[in-house]
Amino acid sequence: MMNEYKSLAAQHLTGDVQISKPASPNPVTFESPASEVMTDLRKIQAAIISPEITMEVANTYMMQRGIRTLLVMNDDNFLAGIITATDILGEKPMRFIQERGVKHNEILVKDIMTPLDKLEAIPLEEVIHARVGNIVASLRESGRMHALVIDDNTIGLSRICGIFSWTQIEKQLGTVIPQNNVARSFAEIESTLIAS
Repeated sequence: MMNEYKSLAAQHLTGDVQISKPASPNPVTFESPASEVMTDLRKIQAAIISPEITMEVANTYMMQRGIRTLLVMNDDNFLAGIITATDILGEKPMRFIQERGVKHNEILVKDIMTPLDKLEAIPLEEVIHARVGNIVASLRESGRMHALVIDDNTIGLSRICGIFSWTQIEKQLGTVIPQNNVARSFAEIESTLIAS
């Protein structure tokens, strides 16, 4: 099989040789297309976890990957919910411990995740024509740090095809975006401080 391939010509290196650098990406602004700040799950593998995994394992997984959100998938490989660093580091675990009388290391992802029926998603058709400023306004209005993007035009089932993250948008803009909404709990204040 290897006989059908011809080796390539090579040359000896001499003199001054430089190394190519990737072109600098265009800076992101509020007027940039929203797609420039979307984590596109059609190109990048989604960070997923089972609802039966402990919250502590989920937290470790997030830290290892440098992310703040995991999509929770059930055994049938359908979206069951979403869990964020704010869910894990905020007051949800303490409330769950008080209500159920369990230990911290016994809390499962399903116990503190935001379930599917409490989630919203922005249609991909909206995102295609939107600007980064529209996404920031949507996140502000919802009081959330993340927004899912759904594609209803795929064959068969609806699919989550993207995620917007407030932290990622700030990184790409190179600035901290003030949040207009008042934090509703200590956990939200704490998460804002941690993200900064």
